[in-house]
Amino acid sequence: MVDQQSRKIEDAMKKIVNEIDTDYLRKMQANMHRCAARCCDNSTDSMEQVHRCVQNCSASLTEAENFVKQEFNTVQNRLQRCIMECNDEIRDKAGPSPTDSDMNRYTAEFEKCATKCVDKHIEQLPAMLKRMKEVLKNKQQSSALYYPSS
Repeated sequence: MVDQQSRKIEDAMKKIVNEIDTDYLRKMQANMHRCAARCCDNSTDSMEQVHRCVQNCSASLTEAENFVKQEFNTVQNRLQRCIMECNDEIRDKAGPSPTDSDMNRYTAEFEKCATKCVDKHIEQLPAMLKRMKEVLKNKQQSSALYYPSS
């Protein structure tokens, strides 16, 4: 049951990662590479100027990738805290020496609680995706606007 719930949240998050990657991050990466190529095409700039130009080209993508990682870390941390609360509740109920039948009941209670945690967090993923799309849309537009001076 717990493995099934793990796969459920993992699949939901992978779907979001793929959507964010194809709709935003890849386009930003393409813009970054085009921008960096223009930096390298400038034969009058010094090596430091070209390096700084390339770094500027990658700034929006780096910010976007960090933002995505932060959002997913937040979801994972919240889910882990929720599951730890389930675990703590069961430990408090079980006491120092539970019987086998008690352990079976507590295991079922834990799985039910953990399933609620997963379901609750999966329900929150569309709002996270919407928030991410809004932020990434702005970052994507700004990454397309940066053109190094020639």
